[in-house]
Amino acid sequence: MKGSYYTNMELQQLNIIQSVIDRKRTGKEAASALKISERQIWRKVKSVKENGKIGIKHKNHFHQPSHTIPKNIKKKIIELKCSQDYCDTNFTHFKELLEERENIMISYTALYNILTTQGIKSKKKHKDRKTHRRRKRKEYEGELVQADGTPFDWFQNGHKYSIHGFIDDATGKILGLYMCEHECLLGYLEALRQMLTNYGSPKYLYPDKYSVFFPAMSQKVTLEEQLEGKEKPTTQFGRIMDFLGIEMFPASSSQAKGRIERLWGTLQDRLITEFKINDVHTIEQANDFLPKYIKKHNKK
Repeated sequence: MKGSYYTNMELQQLNIIQSVIDRKRTGKEAASALKISERQIWRKVKSVKENGKIGIKHKNHFHQPSHTIPKNIKKKIIELKCSQDYCDTNFTHFKELLEERENIMISYTALYNILTTQGIKSKKKHKDRKTHRRRKRKEYEGELVQADGTPFDWFQNGHKYSIHGFIDDATGKILGLYMCEHECLLGYLEALRQMLTNYGSPKYLYPDKYSVFFPAMSQKVTLEEQLEGKEKPTTQFGRIMDFLGIEMFPASSSQAKGRIERLWGTLQDRLITEFKINDVHTIEQANDFLPKYIKKHNKK
């Protein structure tokens, strides 16, 4: 058969089988040389006589495995990955979107092989080379919630907007997300409202030292606070926490609240594409979409 490729083992078998056909050696001698049964020798002799050289190949050589991905599906996967909608995804996110939006079910390994053979690489996040000892997660959901905000060019239009977020320390669940033009009290109050509405009140809140949460060192106790018997100044957000019975203490560094920092890395990687394919282009549209994304994220 034109274009057929033979391995060294197949060529060796072919020479020995041909010698049996030419009566230069017996079936028993051929079986001893190839270390197979004499019955298999005569089966190969018959196959080579009927089909020529190609008969030396195993029958499975001509059958496509049932799990083989059709060429048209491979082509579609490559075209989708190179499209404007999916070009910014990493391979894991792309695999999830293929199942969710394109009805293409494929394993990560198969997807990786298809894309890398075309020279397509998965987006990789920048990893801090410094190693930090991770704090052990809290044991129970609701015991500790991390809070933070991050500015980023979410719509890829050159403008940075801030998403405010809460994440449960024990489970990694997103409890609230809200976008504003800048990091501000409103953004945190809206994320707080989402958390209280959908998940309830935590025992502790663990934000950074941002002035929304804790007053500046130079800030003095107001007359109202003095009349309430308070010796230290508080913020509006802090007073809300006191009213809700949620204790709040600050993180000393970004590494101290590494779980929400890692969440921002995930969201910055994924939301660019999620916003794009769901036609989200404004802050208002983002705040309508984010609760739906939270449900999707927390299912994983």
